[in-house]
Amino acid sequence: MPEKILVIDDEQDIADLLEVYLRNENYIVYKFYCVKDAMSCIESGDIDLAILDVMLPDMNGLSLCQLIREKYTYPIIMLTAKVEETDKITGLTLGADDYVTKPFRPLEVVARVKAQLRRYKKYSPTVSEVKENTELSYNKLWLNTKTHECLLDGETVSLTPTEFSILQVLLEKTGSVVSIEDLFHAVWKDEYYSKNSSTITVHIRHLRKKLKDTTDTPQYIKTIWGVGYKI
Repeated sequence: MPEKILVIDDEQDIADLLEVYLRNENYIVYKFYCVKDAMSCIESGDIDLAILDVMLPDMNGLSLCQLIREKYTYPIIMLTAKVEETDKITGLTLGADDYVTKPFRPLEVVARVKAQLRRYKKYSPTVSEVKENTELSYNKLWLNTKTHECLLDGETVSLTPTEFSILQVLLEKTGSVVSIEDLFHAVWKDEYYSKNSSTITVHIRHLRKKLKDTTDTPQYIKTIWGVGYKI
């Protein structure tokens, strides 16, 4: 069944262009020019990925991202005309999985959509393939790669697909340092991603918060300065 993509951008030319390119890839596209018109679609939960503009007329796209993350874990790609690193980090901190700076090439957006959906489908319990080692654990942390479950001391931890991917890589290499470059390659693989350490740093910060971990006395994710991270 075709994946369903939500597109919200008040610049109609951009929204229409994305719709054309995504439909050409056989995706079902729900296109809106404002948040108000899109709310019923968002609240239905019947979405596989969302593309949100940061600057929307009736609601900040970052606030909408945060709102979606309160209920759903499907991938979110932010569109922004801003180039400041702080704006990108803010989006990632609020739960976005990726960002694209305007102006952009439509095919690049399509490539990023495909990459995010591959990871989302990989960890979705409805489409996961059975693997020999589906359970990973360390201390009170437990991960099931088949059902996309994460438990901390028996309590469920809600992770985005990107966060889950990073944590899985680190758990699979428990005791060993994973460099930022290797982590990037393992999680994203796609060559169009720039090797920007701040992207990984933000996701690690998010993971630590959810795992109730600290930088000074980490129980799970330890920073190896100048190298990478390890469990």
